[in-house]
Amino acid sequence: MPKRRRQEGTSLIPSNLHVPEDCRAVSDVLARVGDKWTVLVVSTLGEGPKRFNELRRALGSISQRMLTLTLRSLERDGLVTRTVFPTIPPRVDYALTKLGHSLLEPVSSLGLWARQNRSAIHDARRRFDGAQNRRVD
Repeated sequence: MPKRRRQEGTSLIPSNLHVPEDCRAVSDVLARVGDKWTVLVVSTLGEGPKRFNELRRALGSISQRMLTLTLRSLERDGLVTRTVFPTIPPRVDYALTKLGHSLLEPVSSLGLWARQNRSAIHDARRRFDGAQNRRVD
């Protein structure tokens, strides 16, 4: 099999990423961890366990329903634990699991990359859109 040559701006892609089962696995994980609220909830819980309303206040514009759905999905995927304390009123804490903590580094790196490259991406979009508009004219 011939060796792939590196193209400018791209890295070598492992050949196993094109196995359908592996593609589905990557897609499933990206669907969970790639949405806005998951990234923000995981980052916030990285600071330590939080109650529902603490999370909601920390996240700002998230609705109660969206936070509930996000937490349930994270719990289902083994990234978050939900602990109910038998008090009146009941107290519920959310915390990252070991698996959830392992997600902190990649999520933080992605967030940092996005902040560092936001203007470059914006500029590229503007150039692309300008070129597209000239083609249509």
